[in-house]
Amino acid sequence: MTINRVVLVGRLTKDPDLRYTPNGVAVANFTLAVNRPFSNQQGNREADFINCVVWRRAAENLANYMHKGSMIGVDGRIQTRRYEDKDKKTVFVTEVLAGSVQFIESKNSNSDRNTPNHHENASRGQENNFNSSFGSSGEAIDVTDDDLPF
Repeated sequence: MTINRVVLVGRLTKDPDLRYTPNGVAVANFTLAVNRPFSNQQGNREADFINCVVWRRAAENLANYMHKGSMIGVDGRIQTRRYEDKDKKTVFVTEVLAGSVQFIESKNSNSDRNTPNHHENASRGQENNFNSSFGSSGEAIDVTDDDLPF
């Protein structure tokens, strides 16, 4: 038996990066800052910055309703992949593939926590074995439906 499950609660470090495959499938990349449960030797709290990916409707909901500083919960799995960069060097990537995203609060929502956009499930995503890189140039990702396991 194997288990690969991750549950995180943290804040978005920047607005989610929403893109679409040529076939119209939404995918969003985002980084979650998650505080460590202890202080360092200087007494300061540190955080881990965890790269995440979410697909389809959950990706669109995340990009439409959550922004830099929003607190969210992620339930998913660790995924590793590798690709060759433009210099022909192999790049290894470890990220969390989010199966679901929970909206906990937005950056400035201390008084409006019960609004409809908060505490709602962003919808269930699907797992994938996507093995190409995500650039940050904003162009379409070259993926066919055969590349997606759902």
